[in-house]
Amino acid sequence: MNERKSLSANERIFRFNRETFGGTETFTYLGDGELGGKARGLALIQEAILPLLAARPLPSVSVYVPNLLVVTTRFFDLFLENNGLSCAALAGQSDDRIAHRVQKAELPPELVGDLRAFASKIHSPLAVRSSSLLEDQAQAPFAGVYETKMIPNNQPDLDSRFNRLVEAVKFVWASTFFKKATTYMASVGRSPEEEKMAVIVQEIAGQRHGDRFYPNISGVARSCNFFPFGHAAFDDGIVNLALGLGKTIVDGSRVWSYSPAFPGTDPPFATARDLLEQTQTDFWAVNMGKPPAHDPIRETEYLVQCGLADADYDDTLALAASTYDAENDRIRMGTGTAGPRVLDFAPLRRANVLPFNEALDDVIDRCREASGGHVEIEFAVNFENRPRPCADISLLQVRPIALRREPADIRESDLSGPGVLLASERVLGYGVIDTLRDIVYLRPESFDFRHSRQMAEEIEAVNARLVGQQRPYLLIGFGRWGSTEPSLGIPVAWGQISGARVIVESSLPGKDIDLSQGYHFFHNISSLGVGYFSHKPGDPYAIDWDWLAGRRLVSETRFVRHVEAESCLKVVMDAGKKLGVILK
Repeated sequence: MNERKSLSANERIFRFNRETFGGTETFTYLGDGELGGKARGLALIQEAILPLLAARPLPSVSVYVPNLLVVTTRFFDLFLENNGLSCAALAGQSDDRIAHRVQKAELPPELVGDLRAFASKIHSPLAVRSSSLLEDQAQAPFAGVYETKMIPNNQPDLDSRFNRLVEAVKFVWASTFFKKATTYMASVGRSPEEEKMAVIVQEIAGQRHGDRFYPNISGVARSCNFFPFGHAAFDDGIVNLALGLGKTIVDGSRVWSYSPAFPGTDPPFATARDLLEQTQTDFWAVNMGKPPAHDPIRETEYLVQCGLADADYDDTLALAASTYDAENDRIRMGTGTAGPRVLDFAPLRRANVLPFNEALDDVIDRCREASGGHVEIEFAVNFENRPRPCADISLLQVRPIALRREPADIRESDLSGPGVLLASERVLGYGVIDTLRDIVYLRPESFDFRHSRQMAEEIEAVNARLVGQQRPYLLIGFGRWGSTEPSLGIPVAWGQISGARVIVESSLPGKDIDLSQGYHFFHNISSLGVGYFSHKPGDPYAIDWDWLAGRRLVSETRFVRHVEAESCLKVVMDAGKKLGVILK
């Protein structure tokens, strides 16, 4: 009989038993250590939220947590101890060297048999994910800091499946010491010695289509909306949807955003052509076909990036796409006609084929009630016809959002005048910051998205210097900070700009990029209280580039300038009013 882990009176989480494990258990664990933040969020969903949703079921929609196993922090400790690994032993090494060293280390003997028994029963694709002690906390959530490895788990022999699973677990353990993680820890005043890594091994919520395995939809939902459009308000929330695996959303690539309170309202696009050009054009899937070259230290080893033509072939766009009518420059809902596909999810949001939005809205409300505050939820959706359309919503993560709402005295009349460096009507943050003299910005005259990776490296060098001097700064750039898609912005990890106290996203004329909210990057910003300004070419308040050019130059590279103001800037923000201003 499975042994229960004593967590609370309501949690039904069982110790893994290789003699009785059948492969259908919802939530099991290995070891006597901690489950970690992400796993505890899943336990909250399983035990406190799903029963509430079951009490008010919706037709043709089911909500569940995919089956999972947690390798607790006890095995992380044993792994490091047995192999002579530590923060000090790995310090200063590159991510690749750390990953290689960890891969060569031996698994704790206590873990080998149980993990092999697990692999013998499970044949579906698996996501191997981090669940560290410090992860998913309200004040410093560590969102997107650690790595995830997805594996097809479809090899016919147990040895191969077991070996790939072990490599994935080691890869997640190794990411505890990667540069992205250690720099983030330093930025929030935590030490790597404080961290311990549990690992979640979870069945991927998806379906197989030939050599591709992926969900119809991945999504991130927030119970609050920092940049509402149309009639939506702050508390109406925001949902980001993407075709395929959630990597598209996590990477800050093109997704579709809408408010669940107004599911039929589209973001403000000037023309149908603009909408076509700024929506998702490719997606991620697990590669179920010919094995790739063996590369256990690469996150995307078993992933493949596909185009919309592949999804059309797989017949997975019926509820996700509309079609562009070039002759009339309009968007036609659905995929019943020929033409370029537009991932606006209009059939799902507008046609009422399924009560999807109602179910999602209910999930958001229940998670917020159970958490006692605003939350961010990751989920996946699969559609089936049995015999009528049905939706399975898989809940993958819930984390709290910490909101800092100090009052700020700001009016529209304060947003213009000779003393204003920049102002915006789309602001994230509250209160006053008056301790910044350093300004780091991308030079508009030399900016080119083709060189965004070099820009990230140049910014990282300035950030490291300023962090070492304990000098927080204002950061100004173009496109989305943190996007891994070069055409959308600057692919920085949080640790590369960790010293920024206020961040500005601007757009160049003819290159208007959607706002970045809803991703791991912006979850960290809101939780850490970093100010954020969005500025677009058509806004009534221009950035005073001439003033910036006249400040004392501290350093300059091909794309980045670091200047110092004569006195501290004054930043005033009130996200409730959607107003913010930076005064010279």
